Amino acid sequence: MNKAERIRQGGSPIIGYNIRRLREQKRLRNMDLVAKLQLEGIPISTSSLSKIEQGACNPTTAQLVALREILGCDYSDFFSPC
Repeated sequence: MNKAERIRQGGSPIIGYNIRRLREQKRLRNMDLVAKLQLEGIPISTSSLSKIEQGACNPTTAQLVALREILGCDYSDFFSPC
């Protein structure tokens, strides 16, 4: 069983903040984004996405790949300072 590689947010949840900002710019609710991720084969719940956005949980690389596609952004958009 392979363990998913996670991207560490450290003490500053910049990745989570940017995911939320990009989601809101697309006018997607948390549950809408979760549904799109699940259609892409990413098993995630609304509470897990909330934890990622709050910086309490780190996203996997697979989640970031799918989020980039769904949100129509570059990877750098996840790491840009606010």
